Amino acid sequence: MGHSQISGFWNDATGPVHNGHLPDPTGLGRSELEEGQSSEGLVVIVDKRALERECLARGLVEHNPTLRVSAVGSLDEIRRIAGEAGPAAILVILGAKKVTDQSVREELVRFISEVGATPVIVVVDSDEPGEILAALECGVRGYIPTSVKVKVAAEAIGLARAGGVFVPASCVLALREIIHSTANGTRPPAGMFTAREAAVVEALRKGKANKIIAYELNLCESTVKVHIRNIMKKLKATNRTEVAYKLRQMML
Repeated sequence: MGHSQISGFWNDATGPVHNGHLPDPTGLGRSELEEGQSSEGLVVIVDKRALERECLARGLVEHNPTLRVSAVGSLDEIRRIAGEAGPAAILVILGAKKVTDQSVREELVRFISEVGATPVIVVVDSDEPGEILAALECGVRGYIPTSVKVKVAAEAIGLARAGGVFVPASCVLALREIIHSTANGTRPPAGMFTAREAAVVEALRKGKANKIIAYELNLCESTVKVHIRNIMKKLKATNRTEVAYKLRQMML
């Protein structure tokens, strides 16, 4: 993998860092690779923020002890960690960066082309359908919003390693709503709601309770309530009934 050609877009200005394996009894970071073991099945997390990458590495390993995870501060470190064989999957943490931004898109496309068949998964704050589609067009094999739980992230990694492509359920539900509205000659309020809010809106239109919405969207009930408050604010509604009424009026 020719990572030397990658620019410093994701690079950590603080220089090399230890990998993200769980600490040994002495409290020092320890890499299985440094002990001469194969890199087969290795998942590499790329994030210049040491605390975030190590927390994610720990969470993934605690959820699935069979995973071998290393966390690095820059793309250039992957070759040193994984060797010539390359990792089984790479998680690139984009955070608040937008895949639709030209510079981010170009860096992502260049990196994916260099790692070849290794599946690349991005972890991004946004769950907007447009961002997800842009990432898929770049060639990513998974799009993980930071709003999901570690369990979902681990399953997304497993799916990508098995040859599949992971996208959040909220995006699929939002696109379903758009397709449904288009098929019925209606016009959704473009840009008014985020992908997650659009999924909650669809559930509200069907009269579903907060607990059911939380279960179906894999969210905490408190998170659903936050989305509903945001939806009410955007529609200038005072309750759920008024939300449903205004949505029906907008769809006429």
